[in-house]
Amino acid sequence: MKSKVFVLALSVSISIIFSYISSEAASDASFPSDWQKWTSVSTTLTGIGALPDCNADVSKLPPIYQETVSTYCGVKQGGPGKVAVLVNPAVMDAYKARNGKFKDGSNMILHLKDMKVLFVTAHKDGSVTYGVFSEDGKDITANDGPLSAGTCKTCHTGYAAFCVNGQCGKIK
Repeated sequence: MKSKVFVLALSVSISIIFSYISSEAASDASFPSDWQKWTSVSTTLTGIGALPDCNADVSKLPPIYQETVSTYCGVKQGGPGKVAVLVNPAVMDAYKARNGKFKDGSNMILHLKDMKVLFVTAHKDGSVTYGVFSEDGKDITANDGPLSAGTCKTCHTGYAAFCVNGQCGKIK
């Protein structure tokens, strides 16, 4: 009897692990189909011009940008490349105010232009949600690693002195 229970428990555990590994995470944020009409803003991150490869010396940048480069430098040989920060025009006043009071919906994007990837920051009932999409709207949010919503959340909450309710930049 004990061996049957053990085998059943082992089978269930393997099934759970396999389904976790093989499943794709779904974004908590919605893809903004009008993202190409959003306002491109100049920030410290966009001032870098492009996210470099992992050998770049970024020691003079603020820690949050050092971590951003460290997180994404290996996702593409030579680094992710050109970046843009886009803000939904409907929330530009909140973005400029840096008060964290954003309307529900997708509000900000980190656009890795060369990779054609959008990191979307959204808000719902005052809470921040994240998602990763291709430019054509395919949800490519991963369970873990640099393309996961968890990675976005870790960085955006880990730099509370710099990030306000999901907003980690300001207009230069």
